[in-house]
Amino acid sequence: MEYWIIILISATAFGTAILTFFSGFGLGTILSPVFALFFPIDIAIALTAVVHFSSNLFKLSLMGKFASKEVLLKFAPTALIGALIGAYALGFLKDLTPIETHQWFGVTAEITWVKLIIAILLALFAIVELLPISEHFEMKNSHFVLGGLLSGFFGGLSSMQGAIRSAFLVKAGLSKEAYIGTGVVIASVIDLGRMSLYSQQIPFSDLKAQWPLILSAIGSAIIGSIIGKRLLKKITIKSIQITVAVLLLLIAAALGIGII
Repeated sequence: MEYWIIILISATAFGTAILTFFSGFGLGTILSPVFALFFPIDIAIALTAVVHFSSNLFKLSLMGKFASKEVLLKFAPTALIGALIGAYALGFLKDLTPIETHQWFGVTAEITWVKLIIAILLALFAIVELLPISEHFEMKNSHFVLGGLLSGFFGGLSSMQGAIRSAFLVKAGLSKEAYIGTGVVIASVIDLGRMSLYSQQIPFSDLKAQWPLILSAIGSAIIGSIIGKRLLKKITIKSIQITVAVLLLLIAAALGIGII
């Protein structure tokens, strides 16, 4: 592994970890395509999962105590079920032919059915969040069940679990600390579920050979989380909601044209 690749991926993990500490998503979404530039898609997703899970364990030690037990009991069980189904489905869907492949500023972009479906969902969530009517919307138990299944499934299938999860949690009426803490706990549950299946589908030797890259990316993500924690006092829940909506739109657009 060339040093510049390690530096690039580690820098991506560091910068994204700062932002995702507040938004609750983005690390896996951004790291996956970066890893995919240098590894087969199944290996890229597994590497992302290792970094994502390790980063979440650290954030769990920082923010887990603020998690809402009520929301967790509604969201986490179905999220775990969805993650197992998604990780299992990855073995069947990873070799499907893309809908379209094209060049985007010299980079090969692939539009797949999974990306397209996620893009549509994220765009819908973002538009609803930005509309004034969303201020009067209240989450019901059935919404959390659906949110858990969707975020878990797409997390297991593509590592892009956080955006959908955050779209539901941001409307749960939580404080900023509870929002972050609850998201971290759920993300850790999803990561644990999907990694248990990845370990059966992907030879451990394929990951073990990349240990310098993995350790560097994990360390960078942890440092980014520490900085994010220190900046938390300056952030309001309203600014987090706006950040989530804008990021949802950006990620939806990037997925829709196939660049991530």
